[in-house]
Amino acid sequence: MKKILIINGHPNPESFNFGIAESYKNGAITSGAQIETITIAALKFNPNLQFGYQKRTELEPDLLESWDKIKKADHLVWIHPVWWGGLPAITKGFIDRLFLPGMAFQYRENSVWWDKLLKGKTAHIITTLDQPSWYYRFFFGRPSVNQLKKSTLEFCGVKPVKVSYIGIVKGSEEKQRKKWLEKVYNFGLQHK
Repeated sequence: MKKILIINGHPNPESFNFGIAESYKNGAITSGAQIETITIAALKFNPNLQFGYQKRTELEPDLLESWDKIKKADHLVWIHPVWWGGLPAITKGFIDRLFLPGMAFQYRENSVWWDKLLKGKTAHIITTLDQPSWYYRFFFGRPSVNQLKKSTLEFCGVKPVKVSYIGIVKGSEEKQRKKWLEKVYNFGLQHK
């Protein structure tokens, strides 16, 4: 049974991202997968990595529980909007606080290289946009994808990482949103 962890990075529980997360979850449950969820905005933690890597800040209980879920998962599904080209601040803070040396990766002594401690996991980033995905990709260089996919997940050994764009969400009609939710349901059904 595949263990799937859905990580919702939108801070507003009334957002369309929550509907996307629920659709993915329903599809994955129908397929027989084991599902865990993390709603970042519901966690109690300080998102500020105050001392960088110079001094370790103790992880709050919600972060310890989240890390346990990440370690147990085979497949990570990240759902978030793109704001100002990047991730919401709370999602970035979650990554800063959890994806630490000795946990997600480990620098090698006297080397520029590192060990990837999350090998064997796969991921799917499902991100909402208020612009066409081609415009985000070609004119802006898709910075949120580069940050989460390349500079975080792949850096730590998660591979492959699939990316799906949902949008243009702003001004979309109910009929279009239902199509997107069906698409995401099928991602869950197929464990994508």
